[in-house]
Amino acid sequence: MALVILPGLNNLIEDISEEKKLPPNIVELALREALLKGYEKYRKTFYIGVNQDPFDEEYFSNFDVGLDLDEEGYRILSSKIIVEEVESEDHQISLVEVKQVADDAQIGDTVVLDVTPEKEDFGRMAASTTKQVLAQKLRDQQRKMIQEEFADLEDPVLTARVIRFERQSVIMGVSSGIGRPEVEAELPKRDQLPNDNYRANATFKVFLKEVSEIARKGPQLFVSRANAGLVVYLFENEVPEIQEGTVKIVAVSREANPPSRAVGPRTKVAVDSVEEEVDPVGACIGARGARIQQVVNELRGEKIDVIKWSSNPIQYILNSLSPAKVDQVRIVDPAGQHAHVLVPPDQLSLAIGREGQNVRLAARLTGWKIDVKNSHEYDQEAEDAVVSELIIQREEEENLQREAEIRLEAEQAERAAEDARLRELYPLPEDEEEYGEEQYEGEEFTDNDQLETVQDTEISAKEEKKR
Repeated sequence: MALVILPGLNNLIEDISEEKKLPPNIVELALREALLKGYEKYRKTFYIGVNQDPFDEEYFSNFDVGLDLDEEGYRILSSKIIVEEVESEDHQISLVEVKQVADDAQIGDTVVLDVTPEKEDFGRMAASTTKQVLAQKLRDQQRKMIQEEFADLEDPVLTARVIRFERQSVIMGVSSGIGRPEVEAELPKRDQLPNDNYRANATFKVFLKEVSEIARKGPQLFVSRANAGLVVYLFENEVPEIQEGTVKIVAVSREANPPSRAVGPRTKVAVDSVEEEVDPVGACIGARGARIQQVVNELRGEKIDVIKWSSNPIQYILNSLSPAKVDQVRIVDPAGQHAHVLVPPDQLSLAIGREGQNVRLAARLTGWKIDVKNSHEYDQEAEDAVVSELIIQREEEENLQREAEIRLEAEQAERAAEDARLRELYPLPEDEEEYGEEQYEGEEFTDNDQLETVQDTEISAKEEKKR
């Protein structure tokens, strides 16, 4: 068959490569696979309406597509095995037929033949299938390349450029490195900052939150401006002591999207120092607040509290409620990590924060349940009685949980024993094979014994007959 000409094939590959940000060889591979699927569809059209057709999943495994970029065309090629008598014309060819062009051909050899149909015969349905498969293959290759490029990035924070808006999401262009092409990423509404102004071509620092592994319409990457990892990265960039390891960030608690518009975004960062002479809080704030101001500017004015971490829970809780002044911290339930914080009346609203934001962030930062109390109205006996009831309730819940876990373990053990018993009564095929191999020699011995017994019986019968 003649070469099927595809005018502008090279330009087509270059355009797709540039548009989809894929290497030309990947585009060529996708085009070959699409043309092969189109050929399969073309062949199957001859069996429309027939109850049985000869095609199974592996039927076209010996077919391939050859692209000729010089002459801008393609051929459908079929690898066939030389046989004496042909049973399948798509997979075999007779020795007599091959001998006409190759005298040294032998049975069992493989020959490659051109089976390209005429362009007019290819059919509209097959052409449509080729287009659909090509689009799908290109999407699959894009997804695979994005996963490989971004899945193992050492630096999860990227510089993103606003491209367009879809519903409530912002579609941004991100790159994995200098010289790498831009890839689209989605910034969902829940990961946006309320103070950000997203306009076309504006740039932002974003945290790479997820690389989707499933096929979907739209970007495969999901980025965030509200993730706590972005705050950690910004401090690492601005504070040399963190880069050197002298100062370390122990914990971060962030509320980038508060439940109410009356409350602005806020973050608490707990830091510690490896060297006693280094002030970790001062290192993060910088001279005249220069370092922390850079972080605040990137987060568009988000309020940030940097506090010193402490292994002493009382001191840690006291620091976490900064900037409020605390009179006393009472650990009322160490096992349940519950503390009462006593503050003066004029510090009560500051310690709790607007709509409870300050104490809420402090509780997340420390991992303790914190109740802020007015120190002038605090009744220790009454509060201790309430806490005692809470401790009893907590212990009961823990006991119930342990009992449930014990019951679950017992049920699982009982189920495993029952499964083993049933497996002995009704062995699975693989069990029977193993059992048969183990008993093979013993069974042979038993059969031989039976044969000897039969022979002894026959001899005894003949002797009795002679008598």
